[in-house]
Order: sequence, then C-alpha cells, then structure tokens
Amino acid sequence: MKKKMISMMLCAAMTAAMLAGCGGNNAADTSAPAAEDGAGEETPEAEAPEAEAPAEENTEAEDASAAPADGTLVMATNAYFEPYEYYEGDQVVGIDVEMAQAVADKLGMELKVEDMEFDSIIPAINSGKANIGVAGMTVTEDRLKNVDFTNPYTTATQVIIVQEGSEITGEADLTGKTVGVQLGTTGDIYVSDMDGVTVEQYNKGMDAVQALTTGKIDAVVIDNEPAKQFVSKAEGLKILEEEFVTEEYAIAIAKGNEELLGKINTALDELTADGTLQAIIDKYITAE
Repeated sequence: MKKKMISMMLCAAMTAAMLAGCGGNNAADTSAPAAEDGAGEETPEAEAPEAEAPAEENTEAEDASAAPADGTLVMATNAYFEPYEYYEGDQVVGIDVEMAQAVADKLGMELKVEDMEFDSIIPAINSGKANIGVAGMTVTEDRLKNVDFTNPYTTATQVIIVQEGSEITGEADLTGKTVGVQLGTTGDIYVSDMDGVTVEQYNKGMDAVQALTTGKIDAVVIDNEPAKQFVSKAEGLKILEEEFVTEEYAIAIAKGNEELLGKINTALDELTADGTLQAIIDKYITAE
C-alpha cells in the first residue's frame, strides 16, 4: 500500500510539474505577469504626456496668435509716440490704432491693444502674446531676421531736436556729442552706428526730450511727427531742418505666417484704394 501511495504521489508530482512547465510556455499565462509588471511601469509612461502638456498648450497658443482663431487681433504697441499711438484718458488712440482697427474690421475681427515697452514688441509677437506689432515701426534688415512685415502704410523721417541756440546744425555736428534716443527704435539703431557719438537710451521718447530740456544731453533723434508734438509742449527746443533719414512704417507679424500677412496686406490695399488710410493720417497730421 505504501508503495502504491508513493507511486500515486510521484505521479501527482510529475503531473503538477508538467502542468507548471506547460503553463510557463503558455502565451496567455506569460501575458498576465507582463501586464502586472507593465502596470507598474505604465505610470510614468502615462504621466509623460501630462508632463509635456504645457509645451503642447504653448504651441497651440502660439498657433492661435499666429492665425487668430478666436476672432481677436492683438496689437502690441508703445503708446508714447504721438500722433501714431498715445493715451487719451485711459484709452490708446492715434494713427496706428485707427489703422489697425480698420484692418481688424476688414478681417471681421475684434482689435485688442496691448501697451508695452517698444523693445518688447517683437518678443511679444514671437512668444504668441500678440498677433501684430504696430508702433511706428520701420522695416530694417535686423528686424526682418525676427519678424515679417506687411507692405508699408506710411513714410516718415527721423529728425534731430536740439535746444535753441545750439551749435548743432546737422548730422555732422553730432560727433563728440551725447544724443538721446528711444530704446529699440530706428533712431537708436542709426545713432548707435555713428562714430564719435555717445548714445543715451530711454524707454520713452518724451524721457529723452526731457533730458534735453534739462541739459543732460545735447540732442535727440526721433521720428518727425512725434518730434513736433514734443517740441510744441516744451519751451526752448527746435527741430533742425536737415532730415536725418527717411523710412517706411509697416506692421510686424510672426515670421512665416503667410496667411495673416496676406490678409492684412489685402486689407491695407483696400484701405489705401478707398482713401480710408489717408483720411486716418490726415486726421492726425495736418499739412504745413
């Protein structure tokens, strides 16, 4: 009996071993442990998209700003450049604002104006915080490396402001002098390229003019129309007859955004053809 029981026990053990061996080769059985192991490893994999979500949201924000899908056209500007953009109470007004509003109307969009420092405008466009930059902005080779520009909507000139009685009569006399400019403007670019001139940069054009009135600097280089406004409000200053440089203003747009660029160029062409653009300019700049 004992031998019979031992034999039966051995059979049972062998059968169990065989079943265990078969189980190890069974695909369904091997998948179960893999799934359990995988479940422990899937947690970081599942979290990976969540970790990347902010980057995806930023991309969508930038895309939305490049081709506004919410019907809002965000305009970055520096509202201290009368008559192109300036404050009237708590509202930003001026040539650029009315022109941008007319463009937005053509596109069936709502215009939103964001006031910031001039040298923050291009970064705002590139980061997606703004769709367009409109601030009496001149097309230059350096700026074209970072943004695209529409067709020009007006022509302007840079001029030199000095105190009455100053020995400075033109560009050649700026050598050895200290000249104030608004940071990031073409006046800043041009004067900074001059030899023998000390450049003082200010966040606002009016700050440069104020420095001139107190004798801290010898001259200011700035656009002609704002120059007229500044001089009319400050005693003892004048604009030299010699033009410093002539330039064209255009609207800055995120580089490569051909769709928005094309739409705005079409709107500008229509506003020029029907006389709207010139009427806006004439409202703020009267013929002398």
